[in-house]
Amino acid sequence: MFKKTAILGLSMLTMAFMPLAYAADDLKDVRIERNKAEWQLVKHDITRNIKTYIREGDGKRINFKVDAVIEGTLETVARVHFDVNNIKHWYWETLDSRLLQKVSNTEYYYYMQYNAPVTMPDRDAILHAKIEPYSAKKGYMQLSINAVPDYLPPQGNLVRVQEQDMTVKFTPIAKDKVRLEAEGFVDPGGIAPTWAMNFVQRNAPYSTMLGLQRRVSMAAHNGTFNEPSPFVYTE
Repeated sequence: MFKKTAILGLSMLTMAFMPLAYAADDLKDVRIERNKAEWQLVKHDITRNIKTYIREGDGKRINFKVDAVIEGTLETVARVHFDVNNIKHWYWETLDSRLLQKVSNTEYYYYMQYNAPVTMPDRDAILHAKIEPYSAKKGYMQLSINAVPDYLPPQGNLVRVQEQDMTVKFTPIAKDKVRLEAEGFVDPGGIAPTWAMNFVQRNAPYSTMLGLQRRVSMAAHNGTFNEPSPFVYTE
């Protein structure tokens, strides 16, 4: 009798804790999914006013977000971005950059070639940019960029970037200071190992901001832009 009672008690105890165990597993899964969807701070450079973030994706995309302050006027920061042929001098691991087509003073297509991590073939991308000019009412300028991989035929042994979607917001916060907020993702195309994706995701945005800060500083001191801008930054 005692044996049967003990067995019955153990069974009831097990059944009582089973829902709790399943609930704990469910809660764990929810937390994991929620954390994957959240931006994680990767670098916080207080001296240079740069914050970069990453977010886990599906293993095919590199997700990134940047919040930085650039020392320079809105015009200078914007014109450094519009100077497409020289983006290769400040953008992370860029081997080539050139303007392909000017559609209007607020829209253009351009080409970029990237130096991929070791063991991987280099990438190239055809990008379509649209400018939303600054207005006093709105308080910022915005640049929207997305990949158009079929704009040109494949180039040699390069792997074409299939998706690259990015929004960059430029907000003047002082006479010679611009807050830059960028967010987007890249699908590098082809086969990309996890270590390479993580390396690019963690390093490219920060390095690009350092390059941008140097380029803007150089342009401000050397008077790089002596000719009218091909694109507008303000209404």
